[in-house]
Amino acid sequence: MSELTLYQRRFRFYLLGLVFLCLVSLFLSFALGRFKVAPWLLVKSLFTAEDPLLSTIARLRLIRTLLAASVGGVLALAGAVFQALLRNPLAEPYTLGVSTGAAFGAALALFLGLASQGILPLFSLLGAMLTLILVIYLARTEEGAFRPATLILAGLVVSSFLSAGISLLKSLSDESLSSIVFWLLGSFSGRGSTHLLLFWPYALPLLILAFRWQEDLDLLALGDEEAQEVGVEVQRVRRALIVTACLASAACVAVSGVIGFVGLIVPHLLRLLVGARHRYLLPLCLVFGAGLLVLADVLARLALPTGEELPIGVVTALLGAPFFAWLLSLKKKELEWLP
Repeated sequence: MSELTLYQRRFRFYLLGLVFLCLVSLFLSFALGRFKVAPWLLVKSLFTAEDPLLSTIARLRLIRTLLAASVGGVLALAGAVFQALLRNPLAEPYTLGVSTGAAFGAALALFLGLASQGILPLFSLLGAMLTLILVIYLARTEEGAFRPATLILAGLVVSSFLSAGISLLKSLSDESLSSIVFWLLGSFSGRGSTHLLLFWPYALPLLILAFRWQEDLDLLALGDEEAQEVGVEVQRVRRALIVTACLASAACVAVSGVIGFVGLIVPHLLRLLVGARHRYLLPLCLVFGAGLLVLADVLARLALPTGEELPIGVVTALLGAPFFAWLLSLKKKELEWLP
């Protein structure tokens, strides 16, 4: 059996398994919640208006489930893209400081009392875009290109400055302090269709370009010189993917707050299962990330007996950090992520 055929069979097996996991997590997210309602009644209420309360619960749970799946899939996909483009196994969607910019924008909106459903995500996206512009400006060379190491350093500098700004806003705030802290920890509570409609215009370009240039990502992960030798327009591809990945990550932060570890752990785990070829890696990241974050959201809703919700960023950190530590210690020789 050829190596390619083995890859394809392994990919199909894991894809089917992860699709099943994702569907189960979507069902659990829709069926479980603070109000105990039979799932078939919720499904029925989506198409009929006999009971306004049930219709509202069903609609809110459906939107929340779809948003959690969207954010999880995009975070995992962006993580795989960043790790290839920056050639850094610790890269994730928040590496370049865009998430800190988005968090600063949201914290500023909360500090100013502009926390309405539509304004807060817009402030968050604006903060992320300005951060991205600043990072790219600091990282550019005289020829207009930028290198992975320079991008990471520029992102670190800008992120540190904005983190100080967030701390300043929290220290100056009394009434909105709890709102800022809770939002920064991540949550899908209270999200509506506006957030879902706001999210996808920024996330969709990443999906299109990442799957279009999946072979180029394999070559870029090897190095710029190797990619140029086979005709890859290195700076054009890297610039386009970094910008779209940053905007997609910013959209995730804008609608859900800062949710860590999904974009770091999911690509690493899947590379152990199917290898590093992005033709197989990217679809699995999309499906597994979606299912994983939906399950984390279910745990966040049901973990406390009082009925209150845990911030989902806390759940992903509690699950992700020990898992990544175990993965790192147990599989050191297998964590070779380059093709």
